[in-house]
Amino acid sequence: MTRDFNPDLDLTISRIIRAPRAAVWDAWTDPATFEQWWIPAPALCKVVVMDIRPGGAFETRMSENGGEFVPHLSACFLAADAQERIVFTNALTGGWRPAEHPFMTAITTFKDHAEGTEYAAHVMHKSPEDRKMHDEMGFFDGWGTVIEQLANLVERQQ
Repeated sequence: MTRDFNPDLDLTISRIIRAPRAAVWDAWTDPATFEQWWIPAPALCKVVVMDIRPGGAFETRMSENGGEFVPHLSACFLAADAQERIVFTNALTGGWRPAEHPFMTAITTFKDHAEGTEYAAHVMHKSPEDRKMHDEMGFFDGWGTVIEQLANLVERQQ
């Protein structure tokens, strides 16, 4: 799996979270906790399935303005290395099934840092057009907001 950044296809975002790596990992891998930060507030998230293992399904729904929960993400985990890395893609669904509309693969890493945990997301797209669209959809605002929500959640618990 490549870790090389391609500016034509990839977007990255990172942040230092002032909490131990185990706490950040647990917030990512516990569905009830994950629902608290995965989608920018005030929208709500519901985890439908989170089978964190290679080939496992990853599906979330979202609700905005008190509305009905609608599909948000249907993906497949490619890797899950405890407290180090989670890789998922929406090019596949659970059980390695090809997805109808592939868009991205995300590599999330968790590394020890003197102030807590270095949390990074490297999001790869199949084309420059998809990368541009994700950027214009507000990648940095959206992913930045959820990382901030994650940080606030786990930092409060310390």
